[in-house]
Amino acid sequence: MANKAYQFRLYPTKEQEELLAKTFGCVRFVYNKMLEERIQMFEKFKDDQESLKQQTFPTPAKYKKEFPWLKEVDSLALANAQLNLQKAFQHFFSGRAGFPKFKNRKAKQSYTTNMVNGNIKLSDGYIKLPKLKWIKFKQHREIPAHHIIKSCTITKTKTGKYYISILTEYEHQPALKEVQTVVGLDFSMSTLYVDSEGKRANYPRFYRKALETLAKEQRKLSRKKKGSNRWHKQRLKVAKLHEKIANQRKDFLHKESHKLAKRYDCVVIEDLNMKGMSQALHFGQGVHDNGWGMFTTFLQYKLAEQGKKLIKIDKWFPSSKTCSCCGRVKESLSLSERTFRCECGFESDRDVNAAINIKHEGMKRLAIV
Repeated sequence: MANKAYQFRLYPTKEQEELLAKTFGCVRFVYNKMLEERIQMFEKFKDDQESLKQQTFPTPAKYKKEFPWLKEVDSLALANAQLNLQKAFQHFFSGRAGFPKFKNRKAKQSYTTNMVNGNIKLSDGYIKLPKLKWIKFKQHREIPAHHIIKSCTITKTKTGKYYISILTEYEHQPALKEVQTVVGLDFSMSTLYVDSEGKRANYPRFYRKALETLAKEQRKLSRKKKGSNRWHKQRLKVAKLHEKIANQRKDFLHKESHKLAKRYDCVVIEDLNMKGMSQALHFGQGVHDNGWGMFTTFLQYKLAEQGKKLIKIDKWFPSSKTCSCCGRVKESLSLSERTFRCECGFESDRDVNAAINIKHEGMKRLAIV
């Protein structure tokens, strides 16, 4: 079984908008109440782990007696808030994330509901959701008939737009494709990547281009009285700019990953720590602008859908210092050296040489050479 999500724009009525706002608020409230009680329990039994394991944690149903207005919203949304908190603690205890934090009004406004006894239906540009009834949406693509709806996540953006992400489950066992075409990709700060054939993605650097306009609009926002009508109007303008940049980036990355997944049977990349790189080398803006992490996520699922492969090699592999011609490894290579020169006489663009080495390492993994 495989999962696939479909995202569409929602167009709720005023009444539905009010109910959505209530649901977002109730989900946040329940999450924070459960987190508060868990913290108190941890403090109480921090020296007695056995007693802590025997404790039962609160559920959303517990709060409905004390706060009856919680009954006005979808109960499945509240149940999912509990599941999200449990996952947050699991990630914390496994060392994958920090301690769960309280949610505030500025946090992402979203909630998830599940398909139970046919409570979610689609019909002629409308979708039926628990409590909301039929709500208009822009269905720009069909969901295949063999896809079974599992859950829906409703999100409100900073600009006031509503989106729904429909998670589906379907039978999918793609035949593994024989690897005939392989490409290596070397991460590039300015162009996103350089491949082993010497081609560059030429990422347009949307954020950098909009930086001047963004700074100008944010200065205007800082001068306005917080909470005033003009402040809200200017805040919306800034939010729309950020949203446009994010959409441009996502569109570009989808198209680039689609081209690679269509052309090659196997793509080889380095398993990079982008957060560490942005902090250590002070390349924060450049790293976050090109969205390498999002790009590799898109690439991975697009290849997997076709039975193709994405290979990640170790981040410590000396791809830049190794000669792709003779295999000799240089002791040092500064970032300012953009041309790779080897004692064997080989000379190449530094990034192309690294991409070729990444490809060769990936082919070794595949036992092709």
